[in-house]
Amino acid sequence: QVQLVESGGGSVQAGGSLRLSCVASGMSAHYMAWFRQASGKEREGVAAIRTGDGRTYYADSVTGRFTISQDSAKSTLNLQMNMAKSEDTAMYYCAARLSSAPLALTLSSRNYDYWGQGTQVAVSA
Repeated sequence: QVQLVESGGGSVQAGGSLRLSCVASGMSAHYMAWFRQASGKEREGVAAIRTGDGRTYYADSVTGRFTISQDSAKSTLNLQMNMAKSEDTAMYYCAARLSSAPLALTLSSRNYDYWGQGTQVAVSA
């Protein structure tokens, strides 16, 4: 059974840090990613990782502040959020893509096959 389970969300003050995790089971994904959706806004890609070689991709809005990583077994995806801003407030989702075909848009939600239920992040000013 394919499953993605996020954890680590919560409240943090602006400038603080938070670490999200996603445990994947029942699949062998070639890309994994974090997306977020703020209230009243569309879902947007935050960061992605190509699991085979560890290449990472980031949205401009989080570059230099967030770090995506995977554990050695490639079963847990992490997102280290540093220097949090109020605009980072959103529901964060873990996603997985099974295909190894090259992606032109690594942070497009349409390219991912499986999704977790999400974990809420709230950043207070």
